[in-house]
Amino acid sequence: MSATLTYPVMEHFYTLQGEGYHTGEAAYFIRLGGCDVGCVWCDVKESWSLDAHPQVALFDMLNWVLASKAPNVVITGGEPLMHNLAPLCELFHQHGLKLWLETSAAHPLSGTWDWICVSPKKFKKPLPDVLSLANELKVVIYHPSDLSWADSHTQWIKPDCRLYLQPEWDKKEIVTPLIIQKIQSNPRWSMSLQTHKYLLIP
Repeated sequence: MSATLTYPVMEHFYTLQGEGYHTGEAAYFIRLGGCDVGCVWCDVKESWSLDAHPQVALFDMLNWVLASKAPNVVITGGEPLMHNLAPLCELFHQHGLKLWLETSAAHPLSGTWDWICVSPKKFKKPLPDVLSLANELKVVIYHPSDLSWADSHTQWIKPDCRLYLQPEWDKKEIVTPLIIQKIQSNPRWSMSLQTHKYLLIP
């Protein structure tokens, strides 16, 4: 593994996972730069550029996590699968860390993961091969039509994949009641809330 291997890092921090299956668990977040999905409601649009963020050596990224003593690492973006994540996974796993991926599944999977959360977006179709490996399907609901669109992805997932509907933050007053009705009529789905925003933590 090259000691000079780098990734563009927009930000990194130790916090609690705020969404989905691992809500409330301690995790170190590493947000990689670069995204070609282009969600209009994205709350981290500054992550989209590949060139706007410092290139950080992989071993420095590992040292951040080890210094924090975090047991879990979330690799997110942007769209992290725009990068080859196999070397990162190999190195972090060698040090006993659990790796959770947050992806739109718009790019082929690289690396070996302990948990894969796929959050598909309408702006660039998720790849069925990545959807089929998801441990968690988390669909952000921005418009009422997104509820039926969410169902269209369940044909690709494995039987034990966890299903979540999450209100888009700025539309939560409108879509949350609709999500509740959806879950009541189809209880295979569960609610995911952005609890970190309520708690005012990263």
